[in-house]
Amino acid sequence: MAPASPDEPIQRTVTVPVAAERAFAVFIDLPAWWPPEFSWAGETLETLGIEPREGGFCFERGPNGFRCDWGRVLAWEPPARLVFSWQISPDRVPEPDPAKASEVEVRFFEEGPSMTRVEVAHRDFARHGESAQRYRTDLADQGWPYLLDRYAAAAGR
Repeated sequence: MAPASPDEPIQRTVTVPVAAERAFAVFIDLPAWWPPEFSWAGETLETLGIEPREGGFCFERGPNGFRCDWGRVLAWEPPARLVFSWQISPDRVPEPDPAKASEVEVRFFEEGPSMTRVEVAHRDFARHGESAQRYRTDLADQGWPYLLDRYAAAAGR
């Protein structure tokens, strides 16, 4: 089977045993579930977060308060939708040029009083340049499945 084109979005879904409001709150509480190995600072990571507004930054803070912005909030619609730029290059370093960033959209669909379907679409990989195909494959096969498993575990606590 041929690998997916970098123009094809990664689409992943997970269902969590909480209401949509709580599912959204857990998703944006990155320190509760985001793995340090998926950060620039790694083991020296102090914190990471998403500023809760359109135009806010997705960021991490490492040793001695050093801050690294790795995305921008493009849409902020709690508890239904969040869109942010993914300004992390295929080499896993911050990409300051938003024109070279992919985009992540997260939607929350309440399936009942304590069940929410969370759909993630990571798109526009071609913007990452020559390594876009490999980057998309890595995130599709390993990155997002691992991230969403951790998110679902945190939401279910």
